[in-house]
Amino acid sequence: AGWARKLKMWGFISYLNSPELVASFQRCCGLVPRETCSYGSRNGLVHSNGSGKDVPVTIHRRKAEQVLDAFLCVQEHPGPHYEVRNWLFYFLFLTSATLGHEVFYITFLPCIHWNLDPFLCRRLVNVWVVMYIGQVMKDILKLPRPPSPPVVKLETRVDAEYGMPSTHAMAATAISFTLLLSAQERVKFPFELGLIVAVVLSALVCLSRLYTGMHSALDVICGVVISAVIMAVSYPYWGTIDYLQLHNPLSPVVGVVLPLFLSYKYPELDHYSTTRGDTTVILACCSGCSVGYWVNERLGLTFDLAGPFPVTLPPLTLVALGLGVVRFLVGLGMLVLTRQTVRWASLRVLCRINGASVSDVEARRRKEIEVPYKFSTYVAIGLVNSILVNRVYVMMGLWDLGNSV
Repeated sequence: AGWARKLKMWGFISYLNSPELVASFQRCCGLVPRETCSYGSRNGLVHSNGSGKDVPVTIHRRKAEQVLDAFLCVQEHPGPHYEVRNWLFYFLFLTSATLGHEVFYITFLPCIHWNLDPFLCRRLVNVWVVMYIGQVMKDILKLPRPPSPPVVKLETRVDAEYGMPSTHAMAATAISFTLLLSAQERVKFPFELGLIVAVVLSALVCLSRLYTGMHSALDVICGVVISAVIMAVSYPYWGTIDYLQLHNPLSPVVGVVLPLFLSYKYPELDHYSTTRGDTTVILACCSGCSVGYWVNERLGLTFDLAGPFPVTLPPLTLVALGLGVVRFLVGLGMLVLTRQTVRWASLRVLCRINGASVSDVEARRRKEIEVPYKFSTYVAIGLVNSILVNRVYVMMGLWDLGNSV
């Protein structure tokens, strides 16, 4: 009976990890391979997920002519190798997928800081580091993404990464529910409505990873469970972590040294993957923001909401909405300017030190160049976000210190 249960459980896990399950979900949502081009069926080639480049793997073929026919078919029918039969699901899930990309968090999290409450942004930035755990697990477990065929792939940049767990699912779950739990301490709102929004947003991001063909159902479920466990274990200590981050004199040292150490000690692979660079970006943003919040506390101007908590937010008027949009555009412009300036300077300094050309893409992927240039760039972004932007708002008359909304 024990062996039977284990076999049944293993069969269920295999089913959740099956690419056919992902392909079935895609077909149910109206995303199917193009029949005219046989990319997903006739050419007999799949991409080896987890490799640094596209390596064709020949699947049993009896005649070499079939491979040649497939090649000619691809040449005859360029463009997307899939057909969209339900555009509502297509745009819904592609939009949802962007909610799990770093570019969203690098705009969404500062927007929370600039327009609502730096306290909430600090909580979200701290929990964002779950991405490091997920990325490291990917490169240690080295489990491949769903193969194509039968799955249709809509993203190519991260296809060389491994699949288990889904860091999109991890980040979406952690960000959504951390914001829900932290916001109830600070502002008054219907908790049930917030819970519904958190569940819907995280579910859409999770389902988008199946729709885009980047993860199996097992990858997504594991990502959600890992985030839930991390949040459950750390939740009792959120207040302590926040206090130490703001008041401990060693906080800025730890906030820089630890993320930089973790970036350099990221697991080495036998091929290049975007995981190390993306993880360095996340750690560097967290590092810069952490130091910035500590500095604000020393300067005595944190721009936090004024208590007693939870506060009642003022009504969202057209004037308040307009000010929020202007603050967002000004702040985003400052972050983009910071990114371009520091990236330009750091790349040239590091390439000169290492005897490499700035235009050499392969050289920029070397750890001794990639890690420090990305770390310095995004630490600067974190510092500008947490220290300078709000002060510029005050100078421009875009910020009422008594009311951040």
